[in-house]
Amino acid sequence: MASQQIPPRAHLRIRPSAVAGSFYPADPQQLHRDIKTYLDNAGRSGPFKTWAPKALITPHAGYVYSAPIAASAFRTLKHREDIHRVVLLGPSHRVPFKGIASPDCDSFRTPLGIIPLDTQVLEQLEHLNLVQPLADAHRLEHSLEVQLPFLQTLLDDFELIPLVVGDAEPETVAEVLDMLWGGDETLIIISSDLSHYLEYSNAKSTDRRTTQAIESFDHHLNGEQACGCRAINGLLCCAHAKRMQLTTLDVRNSGDTAGDKDRVVGYGAYALH
Repeated sequence: MASQQIPPRAHLRIRPSAVAGSFYPADPQQLHRDIKTYLDNAGRSGPFKTWAPKALITPHAGYVYSAPIAASAFRTLKHREDIHRVVLLGPSHRVPFKGIASPDCDSFRTPLGIIPLDTQVLEQLEHLNLVQPLADAHRLEHSLEVQLPFLQTLLDDFELIPLVVGDAEPETVAEVLDMLWGGDETLIIISSDLSHYLEYSNAKSTDRRTTQAIESFDHHLNGEQACGCRAINGLLCCAHAKRMQLTTLDVRNSGDTAGDKDRVVGYGAYALH
């Protein structure tokens, strides 16, 4: 049987911002000011970490809710001039599918500018049948997009490898991550929120147990614990095999930031090094 033919990647095609103006400001100056404020405020929460993280787990809700927690992770990237490639994985909120989806473009745009994709590596992943090109999974997905303005603010020029994770086993995600692992030039980010729409005290206890599981490198998280559980599970598989350390940086919820306490969403920031 002939091997599957992967259609050629679109050239000079840009995936435009889908949630600027809703999840975060569309005005570049306001967006830059907001991110600086989030990072400055996160810096007041404790001493700056001296280690350089290889991977981060960060939340992906609207900035007013989750950016204070995300900033606790992103602030560890200050002065990281060695990072030139970011591998970014997040869950699919709109399009159900099996496996892992790549985009069909060669760059992503946010109000802060255009980020080029590492199209050569994406094509290699597609030809190895580790990921599948699925533009619809990326077109309106916010879980990846909301991470990008932080990265554009903190890093110099870098290429992006954005992957949306559908129904995929931890071993599948781990295989992709292992192939992309690289050295100090490569940063891995997993985008995920924690519990959803629980009462405040219940969410706190649920997210505490989830955090304990993450700290134990338990790669059996489910969707009630974290919407990005499949990507987290894959990362934890990789990290455990590589004998990495994990540090919990911040765990709060929307009741702590900008919402009421009746039905909250949990957010966690973690670093692996």
